[in-house]
Amino acid sequence: MRILFVGDVVSSLGRSMVKEYLPKLKDQYRPNFTIVNGENAAGGRGITHKIYNELLEWGAQAVTLGNHTWDHKEIFDFIDDAKQLVRPANFPEGSPGEGLKIIEHQGKKVAVISVQGRTFMPAIDDPFRAAEKLVEKARSITPYVFVDFHAEASSEKLAMGWFLDGKASAVVGTHTHIQTADERILTKGTAYLTDVGMTGPYDEIIGVDKEAVIRKFLTAMPVRFDFSKSGRSQLSAVVIDLDDKTGMGKKVERVLINDDHMFYY
Repeated sequence: MRILFVGDVVSSLGRSMVKEYLPKLKDQYRPNFTIVNGENAAGGRGITHKIYNELLEWGAQAVTLGNHTWDHKEIFDFIDDAKQLVRPANFPEGSPGEGLKIIEHQGKKVAVISVQGRTFMPAIDDPFRAAEKLVEKARSITPYVFVDFHAEASSEKLAMGWFLDGKASAVVGTHTHIQTADERILTKGTAYLTDVGMTGPYDEIIGVDKEAVIRKFLTAMPVRFDFSKSGRSQLSAVVIDLDDKTGMGKKVERVLINDDHMFYY
């Protein structure tokens, strides 16, 4: 089993990169299953029904979300019917949508789980207990269990990796928009990466207009954060190979496409 995961799609620039490069990546890496984090896909915050469908049309089998899940009101109109859309499982009880989806593709079932961290993030339910419960449920159905941990602190993400080592097939972090270089197979077999990185504006700061961010640091005053709609772009992803019998990780390979890391197709 090979899984391709594309990180935090940000604004129209990110969507354009997915549309252009996802088919090429699939041709080159031949994944059996593709996941895209789309929580910033609509103007930098949240997702719309149209964009969700576009990500599926462009090649995703599942779309994960994060702390911006509720930023567009229309999410409440379609999230319960979106069979391939996964929001953080540790949102308070009664929240619309689901944090675990079992999706069958090419004759194999893959469990996709999303959880959100609490360090430097909103104080929601415990992501560790939520993930533990859902991973156990998922493994009763399929050996292939992918966890998108949407969190700020690298220590919290690494803790989740070790907590689920030998249980989840892969634990990959999102949210910081900066790709880390610590891909590895943990000692009990879980594939791990602290953050897959961002797909979107390349010459800004985590997708936001860099002048505004710098001004905020210089003045400590409120600043409007706008996401760039033009300029150079990048795509961040990871390819994970899983053992077909155990579902545990065999290989992790980061993918980074921008003007300093060219993609030769």
